[in-house]
Amino acid sequence: MHMTLAAAEALVIDALKRSGVEEGNARSVARALVAAEAAGQGGHGLRRVLAYAAQARSGKVDGIAKPVVFQPFPSIIQIDACHGYAYPAFDLAVPLLSETARKQGIGLAAIRRSHHAGVLALTVERFAEAGLVALMVANATASMAAWGGRKPVFGTNPIAFAAPVPGDDPIVIDLALSRVARGKIMAARQKGASIPSDWALDRDGQPTTDAVAALEGTMVPSGEAKGAALAMMVEILAAPLAGANFSFESTSLFDDKGTAPGLGQTLIVINPEASGGSFAVSRLGELAAQISSDPGVRLPGRRGQSARKYALEHGIEVEDDVIDAILAI
Repeated sequence: MHMTLAAAEALVIDALKRSGVEEGNARSVARALVAAEAAGQGGHGLRRVLAYAAQARSGKVDGIAKPVVFQPFPSIIQIDACHGYAYPAFDLAVPLLSETARKQGIGLAAIRRSHHAGVLALTVERFAEAGLVALMVANATASMAAWGGRKPVFGTNPIAFAAPVPGDDPIVIDLALSRVARGKIMAARQKGASIPSDWALDRDGQPTTDAVAALEGTMVPSGEAKGAALAMMVEILAAPLAGANFSFESTSLFDDKGTAPGLGQTLIVINPEASGGSFAVSRLGELAAQISSDPGVRLPGRRGQSARKYALEHGIEVEDDVIDAILAI
């Protein structure tokens, strides 16, 4: 079905409200999921609505929770998501952390008792559009073993970065530290499709093309041992330093069983004028121009930005089975 972004957001809001989610929270979640869909990140888009709604009905996520802010130091913000969705906490963090970074030169937000972080690019890009540089990490339910192991310890543990470019869209880097985001395997399972054999291992540590076996096994880290080491780094930044659960302590984001996931996200935002002087942003523009001058090279983030601009004007295509399932909630 072809839908405008507004119609898609209304579809999600209605489904979440029917599941007991407070309207403001439902709007925050809907904006994030539809933006992910528009950016071509379907694994973090409308296919998540079924799990999100089921978790609200079961109490695994608190649909009426409002995030609470503490500021123990001038440059540090702590946000307790109160076992609600992550997106209302992000919406709260963006203006507070932007103001902090402008005043202090740098700001850090640690978010605890949180939920699925979705497409991190969509959050860090908001800072870059305001002329700030942002780095964000998040842990997720354990799905990846330490290098050489078979026991899931880390999540796919994404990391994202954004920097402003004068007169142009920001540079945005967003990557999971597994070879692919786990949401792609979830989407394959929902469609009954196979996956490439280098995405995941089954319970016995063997490569698999079966999405179900992959979800029961472990993800393959990007860059092998290097990716696993980076996943550990993200785990430290997002879990103990934020006061959140470790990935191996968290419950699944794909079902309504068990307790709240209690995940963590950490944001570090820098005022480039404070660190590099008044010419810092223009220098970023010089780097972007140098990279772009090489034929065939595209700056990170451009594909998603172009897709979202197109979707804003022309709408999105959503699979009929996804819309039917959402309407049936």
